Amino acid sequence: MDWLVFYPAMAGLFDGFTFTFMTENNEKNKILDEKTIKGKKIQMTQIFKEDGKVVPVTIISTQDELTQELTNKPVTVTGLSKGKGFSGVMKRWNFKGGPATRGQSDKPRSAGAIGSQTPGRVFKGKKMAGRMGGEQVTIKGLKIVQVDEGTKEFMVSGPIPGARNSDVLVKVA
Repeated sequence: MDWLVFYPAMAGLFDGFTFTFMTENNEKNKILDEKTIKGKKIQMTQIFKEDGKVVPVTIISTQDELTQELTNKPVTVTGLSKGKGFSGVMKRWNFKGGPATRGQSDKPRSAGAIGSQTPGRVFKGKKMAGRMGGEQVTIKGLKIVQVDEGTKEFMVSGPIPGARNSDVLVKVA
């Protein structure tokens, strides 16, 4: 059971989740085809196929053993998105903003009213300014395009969440 591995470095990524692990002998719910690879996002680049098509790829480095049989397998990538700091409502929630003239003095980018007088409170989930990014994001529908066994790097088609050198989990189906 070499595919069942827990990585302590990624423990904070999955706080609040409950995991169920299955063994090879469990005939009812088999998940033997899935393998999880812990990696580090290196950079984005592009490769050119024989027919002239350009494929944007992300290079991922890992400590796990890689084989050429992973090529063209579908993957699901999970990571932390880039943190963007404290953002206003126009950037964070795509608010339109107020008019630039007609008495508008100093609040053209403000959120406006945040509720009515009757409940006497602000409802949970109200779209307001605050920290943006730094959340767990899962991207599905990607493929492993190329595998380099010597350097233990592989290329995944398309962008994946996170900054360079951030940790990602790649789930091979």
